[in-house]
Amino acid sequence: LWRYAATLPPLDLTQATLRSTVILDRKGQLLRPFATADGRWRLPVTGAQVDPRFRAMLMAYEDRRFARHPGIDPVATLRAAGQWLAAGRIVSGGSTITMQLARLLEPREERSLSAKLKQALRALQIEHRLSKREILERYLTLAPYGGNLEGIRSASLAWFGREPRGLGVGEQALLVAL
Repeated sequence: LWRYAATLPPLDLTQATLRSTVILDRKGQLLRPFATADGRWRLPVTGAQVDPRFRAMLMAYEDRRFARHPGIDPVATLRAAGQWLAAGRIVSGGSTITMQLARLLEPREERSLSAKLKQALRALQIEHRLSKREILERYLTLAPYGGNLEGIRSASLAWFGREPRGLGVGEQALLVAL
């Protein structure tokens, strides 16, 4: 897989850098955000701006082995495949946060095994180019939270009127579930 992934053209990471314009005061506090050209609210966020409890909940819910896998989690993939074969339908997914980032950067309408394989290969590329911190920050900026809200900071401000670090545990859990 690594060799084949290396033959693919590089993944365009510019989508991950397109963010809403923000106006800040002297102290760095948000005064006014503006939507991106395509109407999305995608506010920049760093890992330090997100409560560690949120990151822990996100990892527990989405990708428990994020820190240890190379972009693809073989254990989760085998579990999901076994459930699919036993039930005759998809019961749970095996996508990692890196695979989800690949899907956000290169969206596809089709849901097929070949699309999932390409997503896995793109995840390998992403893991080769970016650190785990960079992957998580891009995911926290691009993850959808309903409508045109993208990223934890946009969702936190829109849903609760507070920065991500100021959310309570229940609010954090709701956003993880979204």
